[in-house]
Amino acid sequence: MKDYIKKPMDIEKRSFEIIEEEMGEHNFSEEELKIVKRVIHTTADFEYKNLIYIKEGAIEAAREILKKGIKIYTDTNMALSGINKKALKDLNSTVQCFVSKEDVALIAKDRGITRSMAAVEMAAEEGIEFFVFGNAPTALYKLMELMKEGKANPKFIIGVPVGFVGAAESKKELEKLDVPFITIRGRKGGSNVAASIVNALMYMLVKR
Repeated sequence: MKDYIKKPMDIEKRSFEIIEEEMGEHNFSEEELKIVKRVIHTTADFEYKNLIYIKEGAIEAAREILKKGIKIYTDTNMALSGINKKALKDLNSTVQCFVSKEDVALIAKDRGITRSMAAVEMAAEEGIEFFVFGNAPTALYKLMELMKEGKANPKFIIGVPVGFVGAAESKKELEKLDVPFITIRGRKGGSNVAASIVNALMYMLVKR
């Protein structure tokens, strides 16, 4: 059998070398590139190089928020699982997802909305200011509705929901907001992409 790399960090190091070799020309800053490469590493999909949109000043805004120690809300347990817990702890931060809570399910059923929408309402009520969406366009739409109603005041949004219904459209609406954000244009995205962006931002501040 052919010899292969066994050490996790060596595998990651070689992966990033390959990404660097195959990415080609780009106009990303050094910090933007860290995020782009992390997304490509997670997906093995170089198209993300052309789909990612990082609002001007977003990285700096995210870093300042993360330095303070915060609560992060994400729309799926998959994204929650993918966010590095050691880095979170080092930043005195936590990540939460409410979609599986029994009271959220009851509210959603009673009002005829998705659990993701009900969960975002709960997160807004708790004053959470850092939102991460990797799956549910309805959750991103709901946050934007709450903002218009003065019921939510996010300081940073990662909006990368995936899918054929509402995903691309919700992200277009996100781009209209005067809030620091990172998004993936079009239908692509996902919980793994969302988690990778959070991790890339945290790795700028803490050692792995």
